[in-house]
Amino acid sequence: MTTLSERISQSAFDGSRLRVILLLDLHDGAQKQFLEAYEHMRNHVASVPGHISDQLCQSIENPSQWLITSEWESAPPFLAWVNSEEHVETVQPLHSCVRDTRSLRFSVLRETGQPFVATHESARAGLQAAPRVGEGVVRHALTFTVKPGSEQAVAKILAGYSSPAARVDDHTRLRRTSLFMRGNRVVRAIEVQGDLMAALRHVSRQPEVRAVEEAINPYLEQDRDLNDPNSARLFFTRAALPAVHHVAADGRGGDEVNRHALYYQAKDDCGLAVARFLAQQDEAAADDPRSPVVSSTVFHRDNIVVRLIDVSGPLVSHPSLALGVHGHRKAATLARLLIGGEAVADGDESEIGRFLADSDMQLITDRYAPPES
Repeated sequence: MTTLSERISQSAFDGSRLRVILLLDLHDGAQKQFLEAYEHMRNHVASVPGHISDQLCQSIENPSQWLITSEWESAPPFLAWVNSEEHVETVQPLHSCVRDTRSLRFSVLRETGQPFVATHESARAGLQAAPRVGEGVVRHALTFTVKPGSEQAVAKILAGYSSPAARVDDHTRLRRTSLFMRGNRVVRAIEVQGDLMAALRHVSRQPEVRAVEEAINPYLEQDRDLNDPNSARLFFTRAALPAVHHVAADGRGGDEVNRHALYYQAKDDCGLAVARFLAQQDEAAADDPRSPVVSSTVFHRDNIVVRLIDVSGPLVSHPSLALGVHGHRKAATLARLLIGGEAVADGDESEIGRFLADSDMQLITDRYAPPES
């Protein structure tokens, strides 16, 4: 029998410590400026809740290559920090020093000097309970808003682009891009086999993608200039909507599997609680044969939570299971965390159905990469 841990290929909610690795390649002669910027950043991050320690290392082979490692109590406080405006402002001085960067994030699974502990004790030890098993797929999303009244024009532009080449390199390829809108908010979810950053860089260089991005520029609520690296970096940093949990159920699906993005507008300071609640519900649903949800990915940033689900059959067939509120008092729990959630607090299926339909984002385009020959 497949265990729950094997179904979860991505999670920020296992309670384990987090190791963050930032690889940097500096411009020639930028070391002094970089060290000053790092000291400024280090003093800020030291006071961030959940931060444990960090180290700055320089390559013994190439003096332009540097490494910053940091340890965090768990993933959620790091994600809250890295997605904050304070972080954007704090790291801004680093950008003029750095030619290239790569960020890697790992849960701590084993530790030298620490004996192996049983699964139920692992979280208390700050260790990931079990290795996650997946297909080598990374999931990520971007979200941004467009000027009110421009939604139809933007949807037409976004639906009409030509897909870029799926193959990035020998190890990385684009698998799927799903694009949704709700009101004036756009969400673009991508699945990448291999290296996410390599795929994002690849996509950004493709002429068909550049043309679409330039076409929607006049409609964006946040100004950006894609020819200005700093402007583009700030836009995409603020647009990042990280995946914090992914679970897939075995043996479900069939001929009719439909993709939906459900938008959960959390109350102030409740976004993390909403994301964690939905992740727990999806873990339970993976073992429930009645659930129509084939797979679910929860994306979270600030008070924005988007749950991308692949559903067997019509979305409205099982409203509470599809919304993630099946079970005693689950609807009331979620209702307390959401703006406008009062309608579902009593657990009435018809009200949940209406809330579900309102939360269901409009699908603009959903594209699979063709298989490699």
